Amino acid sequence: MAYQIPEPKIFACTQSTILAEKIAKKYGTELGKVQFSRYSDGEFQPSFEESVRGARVFIIGSTNPSSENLMEMLLMLDAAKRASARHITAVMPYFGWARQDRKDKPRVPIAAKLVAKMLETAGATRIITMDLHADQIQGFFEKPVDHLFASTLFLPYLRNLNLDNLTIASPDMGGSKRAYAYSKALKSDVVICYKQRAKANVISHMELIGDVRGKNVVLVDDMVDTAGTLAKAADLMMERGALSVRAITTHGLLSGDAYDKIEKSQLSELIITDSIPTRKDSKKVKVLSCATLFADVMNRVQNNTSISSKFLM
Repeated sequence: MAYQIPEPKIFACTQSTILAEKIAKKYGTELGKVQFSRYSDGEFQPSFEESVRGARVFIIGSTNPSSENLMEMLLMLDAAKRASARHITAVMPYFGWARQDRKDKPRVPIAAKLVAKMLETAGATRIITMDLHADQIQGFFEKPVDHLFASTLFLPYLRNLNLDNLTIASPDMGGSKRAYAYSKALKSDVVICYKQRAKANVISHMELIGDVRGKNVVLVDDMVDTAGTLAKAADLMMERGALSVRAITTHGLLSGDAYDKIEKSQLSELIITDSIPTRKDSKKVKVLSCATLFADVMNRVQNNTSISSKFLM
């Protein structure tokens, strides 16, 4: 008798339940049952309410701060391992703590490496994530990493806008590679913003490298946190004669007064994915769902087929 691959089981961490439900629906199944018990001091314990013995388990959860989201993922991985799951895949639409991917000054941690080791120790046998802050974070893992790109969502959206004189912009030097990749796919020009920070999340100076006069500009970045960089870049480009400025960023952290900055800025639109739940609605913020992308890749992983067609750039 031919061996039949057992159907996978999909579970969700609490903060990613809405996205996980969309992914499960696109996959053609329902979310598995998980119960969370909490103690009065805040300690919590997840419990799978169905057998996972011998199964492939997908645990969906972004690990953006607070650290409770990461701890929840770790505990669920450990629970699946101890319940004898055969394969345990951590599906992390947003890989948190990724900005600490190197020592940029003495006596600081490399948090991204630490998180990678914690995930493996907890029981993850595979990682699926999207638009890491730095590509080299994949090398922190000894397990397979499927690093997806949100360009599969953003490029069709940008093409449908039919913008004349389109120019792709990077909000900083570090994102220039991403901007050049988009410009190559869209056959457009590229400009780059050069910024200096006084401290984390505080920009002291910004300059523009390139000409945006008479152009419709699209800023490209992997995440938007306080929105200070995007707002300042948009205002600078409009001052330099741009016709319009919009931004596409994969992960919408949008912390602090980010929504107010976006509303007051000259950004005509901010396009993000639902890798992280939005805190509130905004007429300037458009959310594209990544559920179909993750469901398709999970299906291919389950059936041991190639996912290379998902890498548009």
